Amino acid sequence: MRVFVTVQHPAHVHFFRHAIDELERAGHDVHVFAREKEMAVELLERFDVDHEVLAGSASGLTELARVQATYEARLLRRALELRPDVVTAIGGVAAAHVATLVRARSVVFYDTEHADLIQNLAFPFADAVYTPDCYRRAAGRNQVQYPGYHELAYLHPDRFEPDPAVPSELGLDPDDRFVVLRLVDWGASHDVGHAGFDDAADAVARLEDAGAEVLVTAEGSLPPGLEPYRTTVAPHRMHDLLYYADLFVGEGATMAAESAVLGTPAVYVNSLSMGYTDELDERYGLLYNFQGEGRHARALSTSVELLEGDVDWADRRAALLEDKCDTTDVVVRAVEGRPHGERESSPAAARPGPDA
Repeated sequence: MRVFVTVQHPAHVHFFRHAIDELERAGHDVHVFAREKEMAVELLERFDVDHEVLAGSASGLTELARVQATYEARLLRRALELRPDVVTAIGGVAAAHVATLVRARSVVFYDTEHADLIQNLAFPFADAVYTPDCYRRAAGRNQVQYPGYHELAYLHPDRFEPDPAVPSELGLDPDDRFVVLRLVDWGASHDVGHAGFDDAADAVARLEDAGAEVLVTAEGSLPPGLEPYRTTVAPHRMHDLLYYADLFVGEGATMAAESAVLGTPAVYVNSLSMGYTDELDERYGLLYNFQGEGRHARALSTSVELLEGDVDWADRRAALLEDKCDTTDVVVRAVEGRPHGERESSPAAARPGPDA
């Protein structure tokens, strides 16, 4: 079987990389197509994943539309040349459209309820839309729900073993308390009109006053005075850093969820919430959501309490892993057209969300 995998974000590399390995070991012909976005291409190279870059990066929504059109046109050209049997992606706008045009099967994965544009452009054309079972919206008659998170495709203990050398390479002692602080640039189409911290410098100061060293990771430039706090860890080793951190505080939902499934408490500061951030908060107590008015002050107060508290985060993580599956297994079976298992519902039996 010939499989196209499309990658347009660093998180997509992590999500698909183990599935790519398994599909290739099973004898499938896998082709990976990428768009320049942050460190996506660098990660593909770091993990030695053969790939083809179809389009560059974009700054702003107007340029993003142009780049997306270029990416989709070039993907279609390659699909007409190679004739894939399956095209898969996260979000899947280009994947679903191109698969329809070349009569391939499209398998789309998604976990972000508020991204209306992507869902409206991709879901109606997809043969299967796989969502975590905490996803709060209906995704059409071809929706398949599974008991997992995107992050468990690469951070499930069957897939990930942390490297204890990473903190020491950054000059941290084993007894040091440190926090990873994540800032986003708010340039994605689904981020328009939303925000996180009121004042990033104040967040750093409050965390330092609580006795923690603060390592800042950001998508773009940092506010004045914060550049010395920027971490220089290699992108493919960020998860090792998150595993050993005492706390994650940030505006990025993906890194907050990554920290949570690794057993590192996460404080998520963003006017947006998703089904998975809510579930990690309300069901497992590994992530703390802060939306709405006063989120900045409330989030920092909770961060200080968590740094000073004594919670068995390993027990909370164990409870999560007892309930959730290795998402890479879901990906491989979905691409091959096989059901994942009894706990995964079929498209016909998928549970509709509140917007159905």
